[in-house]
Amino acid sequence: MRIVFMGTPEFAVPSLEALIGAGHEIVLVVTQPDRHKGRKKTLTPPPVKDAALLHGLPVEQPERLRSSDTVARISELKPDLIVTAAYGQILPKAVLDAPLLGCINVHGSLLPKYRGGAPIQRAVMNGEGMTGVTIMYMAEGLDTGDMISRVEVPITNEATSGELFEELSIAGASLLMRTLPSLADGSASVVPQNHEEATYAPNLTREDERIDWNRPARCLYDQVRGLSPMAGAFTLLNGETFKVWGCKPLPSTVRSASQPGTVMRADGSGIEVQAGEGLLLLTAIQPAGKKAMPASEWLKGARLEEGTVFGGDHP
Repeated sequence: MRIVFMGTPEFAVPSLEALIGAGHEIVLVVTQPDRHKGRKKTLTPPPVKDAALLHGLPVEQPERLRSSDTVARISELKPDLIVTAAYGQILPKAVLDAPLLGCINVHGSLLPKYRGGAPIQRAVMNGEGMTGVTIMYMAEGLDTGDMISRVEVPITNEATSGELFEELSIAGASLLMRTLPSLADGSASVVPQNHEEATYAPNLTREDERIDWNRPARCLYDQVRGLSPMAGAFTLLNGETFKVWGCKPLPSTVRSASQPGTVMRADGSGIEVQAGEGLLLLTAIQPAGKKAMPASEWLKGARLEEGTVFGGDHP
């Protein structure tokens, strides 16, 4: 098939690679523009662009797809199918109408749950035990199209978003390959989504990353897992950002009188902090201006007294 592929992050790369490996003609790859990343603000291409150029495929990176020449280019190419995977922009009707067989999306959740741009992170942050990948027809709404196929993937208690991203990207590519034959011969069956059961997974904000010590330790543990290794969860220490990359919930049957966020113990095992319910043991941290490191390593040269309180106002 003649396919236009639209995707941006690492999640989308296995699907692109699978299409190429299966012998489909990728007539165009559309991805987001290069972005400045890291402390040095290095201009960095998205992973899909790197993969496409490695295979000598044509790439376009419109800042705003809707108002770009790329829309006309897609129509001129007359693709059989458009495949999207975490592209990051809403597709205009002209693009949705361009391919003969329609426009499909590889979405990292079991729709209609977790529609939106951060389904994998939100599922982990909410303590879900199951997620998956849904292949759906694209519609003008946000992830509202009819479902074609899906596969379930369990979320273990220890999984981070990064680990789940990798697992779901591979599961999505495999599901895509199993789904394409039915699209090509017209035998695919579709299931409309139950919109009343829809939940949403909007893109993460700075406040989603902030640790609220009034919440139960288990919820904070899920938050940290869900934000790793991307943005990371953070709190404040002496008014400065203090990131938490790894932790463990420690159930406590004793109702502490200490303020949530209070350091109860700091030693070779890590930093034990009072949560709204239970204790949270910080095992991997990143103080302001430093690299990420084990909490035990940082404590060798830092003074953190019992009774210190994490949190407070914005830095």
